[in-house]
Amino acid sequence: MGERSERTTDTAGPHAHGGHRDRATESFVAQRNLLFTVAYEMLGSAADAEDVLQETWLRWADVDLDTVRDERAYLVRITTRQALGRLRTLARRRESYVGPWLPEPLLTAPDVAEDVELADSVSMAMLLVLETLTPTERAVFVLREVFDLAYDEIAEAVDKNPAAVRQIAHRARAHVAARRPREVVSPAETRDALDAFQRAIETGDLQRLLDALAPDVVFLSDGGGVVRAALAPVVGADKVAHVLSRIAGTMSLQPVQVNGYPALLVRLNGEIDTVMAVRVEDGLITGLYVVRNPEKLSRVERVTAVSR
Repeated sequence: MGERSERTTDTAGPHAHGGHRDRATESFVAQRNLLFTVAYEMLGSAADAEDVLQETWLRWADVDLDTVRDERAYLVRITTRQALGRLRTLARRRESYVGPWLPEPLLTAPDVAEDVELADSVSMAMLLVLETLTPTERAVFVLREVFDLAYDEIAEAVDKNPAAVRQIAHRARAHVAARRPREVVSPAETRDALDAFQRAIETGDLQRLLDALAPDVVFLSDGGGVVRAALAPVVGADKVAHVLSRIAGTMSLQPVQVNGYPALLVRLNGEIDTVMAVRVEDGLITGLYVVRNPEKLSRVERVTAVSR
């Protein structure tokens, strides 16, 4: 049954209402990190995920909790529906985005990296792969592969029958498998590749920089039309090294954990200017994701909690 049909008209007195609100708040707060992660993995934007959580809370506060069998599943269902609506709006907005669009980076705690599956699911590389799915495929993939929801629960969240959801999940899995690295790379492997990259940048050693990059490396830079950034992908180790060597002398690089993986925070005159995340395969950097849009850098000053 959808959340609309399970709403009730509140005719109880103020004390009963206060008790209901306390219970609703307690349930919501207990699941908040999980709900944020669901919304963020569907949207690639922390700001939009927070808006979805606000909408989820407003609906949850209206629900008759005595009719809810599984509060976690119910909250995930509301969140998924709100995120799906927003995802369709965002898809139209991204069509007119200036230059490459990259997910909003999150500063994450060390324990996220220890959960390799969670780290992989929120990594910049995976979020970019998820961008290539349809909204419904993305919702089904996230709920099934990351959060291990049953097909009938997912069916209620996306308004499909379980058989259709199984087919969508199969299609989405195949689509993601064809576009992701062949094997899940551990944060430790990423750290090694990033350390070599950082040393090459800081010493201005062009050969060492080329040695850290895969021959077909792709450099994506997101300035959102607000700050300077490459308006198209830069492809190939020589071209990417040339771009990096032009800006290397001005940068102060700080290793951080972003989206569950090692990344670099770039400061100019002490201010956060850029986040650099990477995709690594066979020990070499195959993707460089450079976020410069100031609207996307507010989440790298403090840790954001994500969870499964």
